[in-house]
Amino acid sequence: MAEGATMAAEAAPFNISLEDAGPGTKKVTIEIPETRISESLEQQFKELRSQAAIPGFRVGHAPRKLIERKFSDDVREQVRSQLVRDSYQEAVEKNALNVLGEPEFDNAEAIKLPESGPLKYTFSVEVQPDITLPDLTGLKIKKPKVTVTDENVQQAYDNLRDQQGALVPVEDRGIVAKDFLTADVHMKVDGEEIVHQYDSQLVARSGRVAGVQVDDLDQKLDGLKVGEKREFTVKVPDGHANEQIRGKDATIEVSLKGIKKLEPREVNQDFLDELGFKDDGELREALREQLVERINADVQQAQRDQVHAHLLQNVNVELPVKLSGKQTDRVVQRRAVSLLSRGMAQDQVLSNLEKLKEGAADEGARELKLFFILQKLATDQGVQVEEAELNGRIAMMAAQRGDRPEKVKQEMNKDGSLMNLYVQMREQKAVDNVIAGAEIEEVELKPEEKKD
Repeated sequence: MAEGATMAAEAAPFNISLEDAGPGTKKVTIEIPETRISESLEQQFKELRSQAAIPGFRVGHAPRKLIERKFSDDVREQVRSQLVRDSYQEAVEKNALNVLGEPEFDNAEAIKLPESGPLKYTFSVEVQPDITLPDLTGLKIKKPKVTVTDENVQQAYDNLRDQQGALVPVEDRGIVAKDFLTADVHMKVDGEEIVHQYDSQLVARSGRVAGVQVDDLDQKLDGLKVGEKREFTVKVPDGHANEQIRGKDATIEVSLKGIKKLEPREVNQDFLDELGFKDDGELREALREQLVERINADVQQAQRDQVHAHLLQNVNVELPVKLSGKQTDRVVQRRAVSLLSRGMAQDQVLSNLEKLKEGAADEGARELKLFFILQKLATDQGVQVEEAELNGRIAMMAAQRGDRPEKVKQEMNKDGSLMNLYVQMREQKAVDNVIAGAEIEEVELKPEEKKD
């Protein structure tokens, strides 16, 4: 069949016309000449006759008319499908269309082989937008100046002791700041109980309780003992996901069931040996190096963000409509998952879908626009990610998770995230090339930024 299609293509090329049909969308009209159809049918019937086993006839010797009468509908459908596929592929290749998603055929049911004459059909397809990038040579970028201090190292040292510490039950006192709590939590608004959380895990510090931020939770629960209850009132923020309680006063009742305190790990020789350090000084030096690596990564990302902002502001991109809608849906889904993870009931999330959609189109459009721009930037630079680079990033991720690199790679390949990682690394390399040619100005951070 393929050979026949090639012969037909040489004798009778497809007639293809192209026109714009909106942002990032092309309308393609294709006419398949009658000679191409008849030659393809002839070739298919010839091949079928040579292989068909018809009772009463040797293979390859059944009358042509019998073959046509018996298999006509199947053959015509096969030829139709093949010609549509071939002509679609030729239209894409000859016009260098970077197709996004599947084509949408006009009146697909009517695309059938005619008894005579040509077959004409039309489809619309979304394509990657045409993008013209500005000259990025000498782009001005501010580089945050950050220095690791002894105070930073001490904080990392204390954090490590906390991470390796143990939670110990408390029985001889009430709650103090930073205690870890187990409690039943109920929230009422206008006298109606709308949240019931049993065996909720809380920490006596600023945090969320029953889906509402409580900045002074340690003070509100100070001294509360196991078996006791305490109520306090908080104001629900105007931007809360549950529209019915926005801006209202909520009464939260906490029934305390358990208190634990964190006892940081003592830094002794056993602890140092477990971590592979010979003494306290070597541990602190390793923590300093880790902080420097983390800060360098944060500084690099801050510079990338400036390149992203410049590109978004200075590059015009006409986004495909259907693809933009899908991206908006992904933003809404991500927001819904975030609310569910913060304790909101699924029925409440579903009832607030319209609120979740507010601004989602703008956010999705920004993400999609940046994706197309960075892909164009990487293509213009000829950026590729080598297998060794990809494996190196995967090995680093595996080490952080405590897994084997090959296992992580297999999982990522299975769920599609491996390709996403490749795209992300390619984008980062392209942006880093821009930064390498930029005019860098080192700037001091504000006190609150240094703290972060």
